[in-house]
Amino acid sequence: MRSLSLFVAFAALAAPAGGALAKNAALEQALANDQRTASFVARDEYRKPLETLEFIGVQPNHTVVEIAPGGGYWTEILGPYLKDKGTYYTVLNPRSSERATAAADAWEKKLGEKRGAYGDVKISYTNEPAPAGTADVVMTSRNVHNWMAAGVAEEMFTRFFAALKSGGVLSVSDHRASDKEPQDPKAASGYVREDTVIAIAEKAGFKLVSRSEILANPKDTKDHPSGVWTLPPTLALGDQDREKYLAIGEADNFLLKFQKP
Repeated sequence: MRSLSLFVAFAALAAPAGGALAKNAALEQALANDQRTASFVARDEYRKPLETLEFIGVQPNHTVVEIAPGGGYWTEILGPYLKDKGTYYTVLNPRSSERATAAADAWEKKLGEKRGAYGDVKISYTNEPAPAGTADVVMTSRNVHNWMAAGVAEEMFTRFFAALKSGGVLSVSDHRASDKEPQDPKAASGYVREDTVIAIAEKAGFKLVSRSEILANPKDTKDHPSGVWTLPPTLALGDQDREKYLAIGEADNFLLKFQKP
């Protein structure tokens, strides 16, 4: 009887907490869903979706705001994950031009076609990503360099701060510039210094709580002819040195976790 008691006690200590186990199982199920695009699945090697979402701490009942969903890499994972208990906003540029309107129309059509798999995914715009003080998580992946080029980076972080609840999390990843070179204010190469992003976030009121190296790529020398777009998935040089850049893989990226006090 004593040995059985010891075994039960050890098992209780060794097993993950029920919530953590359930969360991981739900994420793994979302990652394995057959609605995911094959080319997106191939990028999991570099984008590390399971590890990234665990680092951020996204829960199935959260209100999550994804900035600039692009082709839907994260939507194909977060849609099923948040479908039953959560709230999910995908944030687009306002319909202030033909290009932005066409992009919004295409995104709306895709979500409509996938409603059964993704649930009621909401569309919002960068002028108000979500109603003030309602979001548990705001996620932005590989966008800061674009906002720097447009001169709106500080404004964007201020809007994220407004959307989040007190205690809410902002996750930021982007292509990491060398800390040995000054930051180009326009980030023309597509690379951004980590300390630059931290300074912008802190100016908006955020507190840095954690960093992760799961998206790091030490093979990336960051001195490519067409900037970050030289590397996959863009491969801006086409067939020129294609195998060389495929061997490097996607860019070195940082992943930062901020909190709204």
